[in-house]
Amino acid sequence: MKKALAVIQKVQIAIAACFLLIFLVTIAFQMFSRFAGIAATWTEDVCTYSFIWAVFMGAGAMVYEKRHFAFTSIMDMMKNQKAKKILQIIISIIMLIFAVLMVYYGTLAAKQFWNYTWVNIPKMKRGPTWLCLPVCGATSALYLIGQIADEIADLKKGGNE
Repeated sequence: MKKALAVIQKVQIAIAACFLLIFLVTIAFQMFSRFAGIAATWTEDVCTYSFIWAVFMGAGAMVYEKRHFAFTSIMDMMKNQKAKKILQIIISIIMLIFAVLMVYYGTLAAKQFWNYTWVNIPKMKRGPTWLCLPVCGATSALYLIGQIADEIADLKKGGNE
């Protein structure tokens, strides 16, 4: 399962990087077009939605590395390794609840906006744009389930790893 999650995370980072590249290229084109006096109103929509995808894919990928949310001040004060692992499990469960809600409400948002069109590119639909919400929630939930399983396995072994 760890290998599968690692592959999913790498794909998610690649998707985030692609959307970030689209964002940066579009920003550069937008700056050039303004300087050259060319009307390129579509760049605003592309920039906005590519940035949204980059952020949500990056956020999901950071959950895998336990870098998205961190309560280090409490963890740093704790000396007992078992207590640290129990706290980590509690934090992961809270995040898992949030991730599941993100899948549910993200799916509702994508359905709601599925047939809405982009302002400056009317032939494109907004629904696929909002699919980043349930995708981020689903991948985050998978990563968190894997982390919870690992923490519980460590606790069963003695909790000192």
